[in-house]
Amino acid sequence: MTRLAMLALSLLSIIFLPTLASAVSINHSSAKSRYTQPHSLGDSYAFDPRDGWQSLNASSSHSQHRRGTSEKVVPAQKSGFSLFGVAQVMGAVINGLRGQGDSEPVTITWYTGKDLLNPSCWSNTEWAPTDSSFVCALTLEGWQNKPQCFKFIEVCKGPSKCVFVRVVDSCAGCADASHHIDMTKGAFSVLEDPDQGTATVMARPASGDPDSWYEDLWGPQT
Repeated sequence: MTRLAMLALSLLSIIFLPTLASAVSINHSSAKSRYTQPHSLGDSYAFDPRDGWQSLNASSSHSQHRRGTSEKVVPAQKSGFSLFGVAQVMGAVINGLRGQGDSEPVTITWYTGKDLLNPSCWSNTEWAPTDSSFVCALTLEGWQNKPQCFKFIEVCKGPSKCVFVRVVDSCAGCADASHHIDMTKGAFSVLEDPDQGTATVMARPASGDPDSWYEDLWGPQT
């Protein structure tokens, strides 16, 4: 290869490689935002209980619902309420996740700070969620068929504001049988201003796995 050709190749790499790296980075960020931005079920979508939807009261008064830090993984409870009762009607697939099944009234709150440490679904992990993660903690008692560790839940405020959160923790500090879904602040904020205090939302379980996996959003893949 002539010296001139080598010089031309060097110039091309200087010009195009940073552009290519930038494009890859933008595409990665764009793909990730599919899971951190609200998705829509369509303006004409109707929340039908037969599709697993239930109206819920949501609160951001997280200081009243601190989780315990010593509790570890708790298997499905023996008695109490059924979180996702009777019908099993499938919803639309969104980014590899699909809302489905039944639900019952629960309270949604958000947690932050030291309560994010030591998520109990892992017996030993160095990973911990941040305020920007999309995960949740569930109350320990009172469920018959509560979502298990590492499963996803779809939560919506109206048909055009929905997010998926992954179960990674238990809310031992929540009131017994209070049916809490304690969300990270970032996930809660997609649906409602945390300072608002309360909101009416809908929730149901989800099946499937995300098309792409982001550990900072959901923790290590299992």
